[in-house]
Amino acid sequence: MSSKRRTRRFFDEFDEFFREIEEEFEELFKENFEKIEALSSSEKKTPLVYGFRLTIGPDGVPHFEEFGNVKRSGFRPKISEEREPLVDIFESGNTLTVVAELPGVEKDKIELKVKDNKLIIKASNGERKYYKEIELPKPVKKDSAKAQYKNGVLEVKFEVEQPSKSEEGEKIKVE
Repeated sequence: MSSKRRTRRFFDEFDEFFREIEEEFEELFKENFEKIEALSSSEKKTPLVYGFRLTIGPDGVPHFEEFGNVKRSGFRPKISEEREPLVDIFESGNTLTVVAELPGVEKDKIELKVKDNKLIIKASNGERKYYKEIELPKPVKKDSAKAQYKNGVLEVKFEVEQPSKSEEGEKIKVE
């Protein structure tokens, strides 16, 4: 077989391979668009909100955080009425600050709880509903919490609880 024929056969097989992939993608897109159309045509319309943030921590490890009301559950998305707000946590000296974006909610519709070293944020205002449980990186003094809400941004500040000597342990002299 000549080199022209081999080259031609190679490119024909290559083209066929990409045609098969393209057909599979078209089928997947069609299925997903049908699901989205079914969701949007339902009586109770829930907006689809999805976002993510990828950051590199001080330890050099990448951290992936999703937010919104669309969660991955196997191959199918799971959609809830409550959105998960985007949250940042900052540490400065003896203060831990949690900042959450809750646009479209009034201040009196926000509920905050601290339980088992987690901050639980729940807010609703008509169709806008938010819920998130945030694992706090350090133990905090629950009674020191101060929260402010302005222009859709919630800021909660805590004093970090200092470990007691008994938690640090007692030094033992080696003889």
